[in-house]
Amino acid sequence: MVPGICGIALLSAGCASLDRNAHADAMASAAGLKREVVAGGDFHLTVFSRITRADKPLRIYIEGDGLAWVSRSEPSLDPTPVAATGLALAAADASANVAYLARPCQFTPMQEEPRCGVTYWTGKRFAPEVIDAMDAAVGRLAARVPRQPLELVGYSGGGAIAVLIAARRRDVMSLRTVAGNLDVEYVNRLHRVSSMPASRNPMEIARQVADIAQIHFSSAQDTVVPPEVAARFATAVGGTCVSTSVVTGLAHDGEWASRWAALLGQTPVCTASR
Repeated sequence: MVPGICGIALLSAGCASLDRNAHADAMASAAGLKREVVAGGDFHLTVFSRITRADKPLRIYIEGDGLAWVSRSEPSLDPTPVAATGLALAAADASANVAYLARPCQFTPMQEEPRCGVTYWTGKRFAPEVIDAMDAAVGRLAARVPRQPLELVGYSGGGAIAVLIAARRRDVMSLRTVAGNLDVEYVNRLHRVSSMPASRNPMEIARQVADIAQIHFSSAQDTVVPPEVAARFATAVGGTCVSTSVVTGLAHDGEWASRWAALLGQTPVCTASR
C-alpha cells in the first residue's frame, strides 16, 4: 500500500492538530458548496455540492485515499483527508453544477458508520462494495439534473473510483483524473507494498471506458503516481477518446487546485479515427 500524504513527521507537526472537517467546511463554503450526507449502499457518504442549473451537466469530483496511512506500516484511524485535494479542485470549479463526493469513512463520524473499518481505506478501498456505494451516491446526485450527462473527475485513488464507476454507467460524458491511480497493481509494485486482491484495478476494465472522452493529468515531479501510470492506462484503453497531459512542478499532493482552472480548459474529446 502507498502511505497516505501525511507521514509521521508531518502528522506530528500539523496533521494531528488540524481540524479536517472545519478546513473542508471553510473551503467548501467559500465556493458555495453545501454539505450533506448521502446514502450509498451500506455507507453514508459526505457530499459538498452546488447545483444551480437543471439543464446543465453535473461535474462530480471524487476524493483521493485521504489520510489512509500515518507511516508505511501503520494505518490511520481516520481516513478523512487533510488537504482534501479533490474538494479543493471542486472549489476551484466555477461551473453551474459541481458536486464533491468523499470516499467511504471520510468526514462522516465513525460512530455513525458501523460498516467502517481500517480495511476500507487500506486493502479494500477499491473493493466491489465500495464501488457499489460510490456508484449509488453518483446516481442520487445525477437524479438532481434529470437527463443531463455527468462529468467525472477523480483525484489520486479517486481516479480509480471514477474509472470503475464510469465503466458501469451510460450517462458519463467525460472522465478526468488528476494524479490518478489507474493501475493499482503497478503502483503497489512500484512502491514494493502489498497487493490488494480484494480491490478492483481500473486496468482490468480499461477497454470498457474506451468510448468515453477522457484526459488523465499527471505531474513529472510526482513520485507517488508518476506519469507512466496514466500512460499505461491510456495504452490499455486504446481508441481515439483517451489522452494524457503531463504538467511540471507539482508533487502528488501539491497545489493542483491552483492550476485547475487552466487544466479544465483541456476538454476531453474523441478524435476522428486515423
